[in-house]
Amino acid sequence: MEGRSVQSHSAPDGEQFPLLAVSELRVSFPVGSRMLDAVRSVSFTVDTGVVYALVGESGCGKSTLARTICGMYRPAHGNVRFRGIDVHGATKNETRQIRKALQLLFQEALPSLNPRHTIRRILWEPQKANEVSKRMADAETAMIEQLAAVGLPHSTLDKFPRDFSGGQQQRIALARVLLLQPLLIIADEPVSALDVSVQAQVVHLLERLRKEKQLTYVLISHDLPLVSQIADHVGVMYLGEFVETGPARDVVTDPLHPYTAALRSATPVARISEIKRERIILRGEPPSALDPPPGCPFHERCPIARSICTTNKPHLAKRDDRRQVACHFPGELK
Repeated sequence: MEGRSVQSHSAPDGEQFPLLAVSELRVSFPVGSRMLDAVRSVSFTVDTGVVYALVGESGCGKSTLARTICGMYRPAHGNVRFRGIDVHGATKNETRQIRKALQLLFQEALPSLNPRHTIRRILWEPQKANEVSKRMADAETAMIEQLAAVGLPHSTLDKFPRDFSGGQQQRIALARVLLLQPLLIIADEPVSALDVSVQAQVVHLLERLRKEKQLTYVLISHDLPLVSQIADHVGVMYLGEFVETGPARDVVTDPLHPYTAALRSATPVARISEIKRERIILRGEPPSALDPPPGCPFHERCPIARSICTTNKPHLAKRDDRRQVACHFPGELK
């Protein structure tokens, strides 16, 4: 995947922007009289045609980050820029354009598909709302073509969501997103609710459409083999912040942070058969984001933690030109 052409975006003055730029983002929620920082000082950029994966255990802040990028949550600090425009400071017209070009694909398709509506209406209503097509009849050809692109027949239009399997429902949700011709799709665990064989089909489809339509994805996942298969770059999250970033293949095959190594070791051997390793057992549960531990947030569970880890928090720093890691002893746990 290295060497894929990257398309930049220009402002009127000629300045170049990445498609998506997240800068020093912090997202907080009130819990009683206290504030919970669900996302802490996260920064990354995504260029056109690239798949950027966000990886980590449940509750690490991946989905909160995704919804903040889409404008559903407002950050306490930092900003999200899409094609150079501040998502949370955009004008009404800019917001309308962003909502059409930046789409979210949910983990489970069925709750997002109105059970009382036919697939024809489900596919048409977002087009109407985003002024892609004002009349359902005018959108018929586009809907048939998009269903064919995701491997579903014309007869799909007259059926209801309940008539389809989980994998087919996810294809319908993807077709609905693609009808808006987005530039960026944020896929929040798009295959985790599907059977393994169906997962492979949907991943194949996402990759094919990425190449054909020059799509860009932010992929949220806990599945490192999937990430190594489809992603270009990865950010590993723990307790709301990045602990390691870099090219996906490098991070998966040669993790520098003990947490990344533990995630990889938890993957069944058949899924990453070329990697020989022993299972790393983490102690306890992740700490509460309301009361993070001093020092390294991972030290209470880390197999190689030492006294410095309990008092001095390591910051995300460059390990080389391609990778960053927040660890006092990067690469020690192999």
